[in-house]
Amino acid sequence: MILACQNINKAFGTDVILKNASFHMEDREKAAVVGINGAGKSTLLKIIIGEMEADSGEVVLAKGKTIGYLAQHQDLNSDHTIYQELLTVKQDVIDLETRIREIEAQMKELSGTALDMALEQYTRMNHEFELKNGYAYKSEVVGVLKGLGFEEEEFEKHVNKLSGGQKTRVSLGKLLLSHPDLIMLDEPTNHLDMNSIAWLETFLLNYDGAVLVVAHDRYFLNRIATKIIEIDAGEVTTFQGNYSDYAAKKSQLREARMHAWLNQQREIKHQEEVIQKLKSFNREKSIKRAESREKMLDKMDILEKPTEVRSEMHITLEPKVVSGNDVLTVEGLSKSFGSQTLFTDLNFDVKRGERVALIGNNGTGKTTILKILNGLLEADSGSFTLGSKVHIGYYDQEHHVLHPEKTLFEEISDAYPDLDNTTIRSTLAAFLFTGDDVFKRISELSGGERGRVSLAKLMLSEANFLILDEPTNHLDIVSKEILEQALNRYTGTVLYVSHDRYFINTTATRILDLTGGQLVNYIGNYDYYLEKHDILTPKTQNPELPEAKAAEPESAGKLDWKQQKEEQARQRKRENDFKKTEAEIFDLETRDGEIDQLLTQESVYTNVAECMKLHKEKEAIAARLEILYEQWEALAQ
Repeated sequence: MILACQNINKAFGTDVILKNASFHMEDREKAAVVGINGAGKSTLLKIIIGEMEADSGEVVLAKGKTIGYLAQHQDLNSDHTIYQELLTVKQDVIDLETRIREIEAQMKELSGTALDMALEQYTRMNHEFELKNGYAYKSEVVGVLKGLGFEEEEFEKHVNKLSGGQKTRVSLGKLLLSHPDLIMLDEPTNHLDMNSIAWLETFLLNYDGAVLVVAHDRYFLNRIATKIIEIDAGEVTTFQGNYSDYAAKKSQLREARMHAWLNQQREIKHQEEVIQKLKSFNREKSIKRAESREKMLDKMDILEKPTEVRSEMHITLEPKVVSGNDVLTVEGLSKSFGSQTLFTDLNFDVKRGERVALIGNNGTGKTTILKILNGLLEADSGSFTLGSKVHIGYYDQEHHVLHPEKTLFEEISDAYPDLDNTTIRSTLAAFLFTGDDVFKRISELSGGERGRVSLAKLMLSEANFLILDEPTNHLDIVSKEILEQALNRYTGTVLYVSHDRYFINTTATRILDLTGGQLVNYIGNYDYYLEKHDILTPKTQNPELPEAKAAEPESAGKLDWKQQKEEQARQRKRENDFKKTEAEIFDLETRDGEIDQLLTQESVYTNVAECMKLHKEKEAIAARLEILYEQWEALAQ
């Protein structure tokens, strides 16, 4: 065992965060802490690392073991370049290498006993150098930097000039290179693109120490976690398995607890009714029996009512008007910022009812595309066309659609002046803003709270085409699942940018991958994308021959696009044929049932001509249904 937390208690005023929290971790175990925003996940990590004191309880770290901790927010100050900053972790190896070189130089001047002693020291230090991976420490640093999404030309950037997200990645790189016995990470995927997250997953899976991570990325948790530590209303419960295992077990437990609570409530009500009845008899024996039952009730351990499933945010998305089938057509779209070309000659369309995820590495231009479609940026060339009766609802990850100086109530009432006060308050309450919360200014809200206000405005818009930029940022897992369900029920059209692979896998019907300045189309969810990625992604051009090879990825991308468009058209035709076949089967089976009802009526079964006519119709229906059933089965496959 490397770590044990025993009966940890922590409260802030009257707000109890942790109640007798206990769990342990074994060497090399990979565990995740989950819970809603504000549950106390970060607090627990800070107590373990010693940044915060528990009110009571004990944290025990195995003797001689080390902990490395990465907080959510990093304020890294350094005059070093990115590469130099990561090298500081290897200072002991660098010092050892310097000392080895010094001894090599000294040995040239030594002889006899002094040479023997120096040689012995040289051998010992070389062995230590090898154990510390000294011969490969530079390539290890480069590998971590590239894995975390830094290009080689960025290695010489100074740390003090980096963004907050880049500083967090540098801090993460330093932590991984330090090889502590226990790595603790608080939301490590927030500032990583998909490739970097996949690299981090592989690194942690193969790491020979233990890992304790707080994350809302369920795909990440499914890949690395073998144990889930849940914080729910201050209570800490441990579940074996990954996130999906935990979610299934949690659902079963909640159902069992609800069943037990309902049974107990029924029993209590029954006993109270019996007690009242016995007392109403007003006889000595009946009163004694009533008192006996009352004592039994008093001794009963009353179960707490389990929290309702998803009793948090309530979101309903429904368009007011149905759009035309062609929702969006983009032709020849290009955009550059100075000498940096993001994309050229992008062509794609979106049909009614599709949920299209736009993915790609950081800096490829995904958010730029959404801003162009919303009229917030102008394209350098190309055009886009919205279809008939298309009404856009836009969710901006930076929440520029909100007004910092307004209160929540004003934000909603000014955007939707026809709404009465009760409707506005009810809407805000559905997104967890109650009482005086509605008079908070937007500027006072956290990122998660601003996200909920933006979602509230989106719901009220009744738009039939939702354009969403990182809609799951700052949402806890429960809120993400609520949003996923709302989008899957939504009858309009969705185009969104997201790094949340679980969210994409659950909601997307199609994926557009922005890579190499071009789009590659995948007709399916994230699992399908992973399956087909290597086949459909244009091959990277040879950097040594930029002129000769520049056209190759473009032509490959266009070819893939054409193939995918043809496949998409075939898929739509199959879906339409499937729906038509199902509809005809339903109509014929309904008519067949109607004929059976008619044949039971005396006015019909006594009329020979009418009977023969109906029997012939039934035979025709049976023959047609036989064909349709085979057709349906083939289309279903």
